[in-house]
Amino acid sequence: MPQVMTAEDINRAVRRMSHEILEGADHLEGLLLIGIHTRGAPLAKRMAAVIRELRGVGPPVGELDIGLHRDDAARRPLAKLARTFLPGDITGRNVILVDDVLYTGRTVRSALDALNDFGRPAAVRLAVLVDRGHRQLPIRPDYVGRNAPTSRAERVSAALAETDRGREGVWIESLASPPGEGSAAPPPPAVAGAGE
Repeated sequence: MPQVMTAEDINRAVRRMSHEILEGADHLEGLLLIGIHTRGAPLAKRMAAVIRELRGVGPPVGELDIGLHRDDAARRPLAKLARTFLPGDITGRNVILVDDVLYTGRTVRSALDALNDFGRPAAVRLAVLVDRGHRQLPIRPDYVGRNAPTSRAERVSAALAETDRGREGVWIESLASPPGEGSAAPPPPAVAGAGE
């Protein structure tokens, strides 16, 4: 399974996206980073830490579980819901949603639905570590760590030290057959997170 990003590559991508966020924000007041569970949450914390290092003050960070808003819940095994934590009211705030892998766009759509339960942000932007293409919805990231063109017969797997027992990187794995055309081998342990 070819590795397309190492831990060092991920660190560089997080720093670059954090710089881009600062370039697009006149000030940090009103900025809020919200990570989509599972791997978006630690990525959002890392970005906030870089911004704090550069500006002396970092934006608040939240975590968002989208389990109750997924449009494929009936086809997926019942998963344990993760914690949703938002540091205050999101109404009127400039929210940056953070996720690991962007694929069809359905995870982001679910995250937008989940956000609506908590308020009405002034604006919502999207930051992703990897954009692999194959969108099914009109969703485009504003900040991208790496574009990784793939076929539908491949899986992009991300691992972060905080969630994957110290393992870190991004891999592209060839599946036995494209999704929907047979069963595919599961990803290696501790490298889940193929994004949607």
